[in-house]
Amino acid sequence: MTKPKVRDLLERRGDLLQLEALTGDVGLDRDIPAPEASSPGLVLAGYTKRFAANRIHILGETEVTYLASLDAAARRRALETLLQFELPCVVISKGQEPPAELVELARTRGVAVIRTRLKTAEFYRRLKPFLDDAFAPATTMHASLADVFGVGLLFLGRSGIGKSECVLDLVERGHRLVADDVVHVTRRGNDVLIGRGHELSQHYMEIRGVGLIDIRALFGIRAVRQQKRIEVVVQLEDWVLEITLPLVTVPLNPGKNLTVVCEVVAMNHLLRYSGVDSARSFNDRLLKRLAERRQLQEYLEEDNE
Repeated sequence: MTKPKVRDLLERRGDLLQLEALTGDVGLDRDIPAPEASSPGLVLAGYTKRFAANRIHILGETEVTYLASLDAAARRRALETLLQFELPCVVISKGQEPPAELVELARTRGVAVIRTRLKTAEFYRRLKPFLDDAFAPATTMHASLADVFGVGLLFLGRSGIGKSECVLDLVERGHRLVADDVVHVTRRGNDVLIGRGHELSQHYMEIRGVGLIDIRALFGIRAVRQQKRIEVVVQLEDWVLEITLPLVTVPLNPGKNLTVVCEVVAMNHLLRYSGVDSARSFNDRLLKRLAERRQLQEYLEEDNE
């Protein structure tokens, strides 16, 4: 897994996080090695034994006012203690003015100092999705992904079997394309898989005999979506990034309406989530009917009059 850099944070989330690099380009090419952020805590007071240096460190109002309360020599010692570690970067929240010694020492040690206008708690909240996404386990698959009745169907199969044509037919029937040919799959939490297309080929589809087509241009913005949770795998595989998913195998033969079958797969998946299992209900009805007939047969056999 390629670790994100401080520069990625500024370029991808700079506007959302209201970021401003106070040290210019210094330290922007440092890796962010961990998916957590925290405040320096007691390290500013000299206690360093349990300091997690590999995280993004945020100086909130408490830390900045504490540093301001120290005399110049003590403040410099506190900041030297902090910056002796290989920190990814230091963030000043709430638009506060950082101590001059912090910017000076950070430049010397090649550590970026970044300021955000957000309050500390809000900054943590907005930063977390970036870190979660950057460090999430991921893989790239040769597949197609569609949103059918709100259910993410991942189509797997050998090249040329008709994955793209099936998804195109679903789009024509009012469903939505997420990705075709290349699907980037990311694991979120313990059991959630999110699929999206490659940023260059997203919402384009290659149809044999036709060529490359732009689904968004042809069918409108409502025919596509940026990403979708994968909930059902159709056709070949039921194990992606160690997450078990329902497998539906559809035998193909000439004349089979695969699109309607896929719509039924999605609707049946939704029905199960609502607590209705058609196969189980049918089996329960069958067992009940057999039990009733058995009781009737026993009654007739015992009726000797």
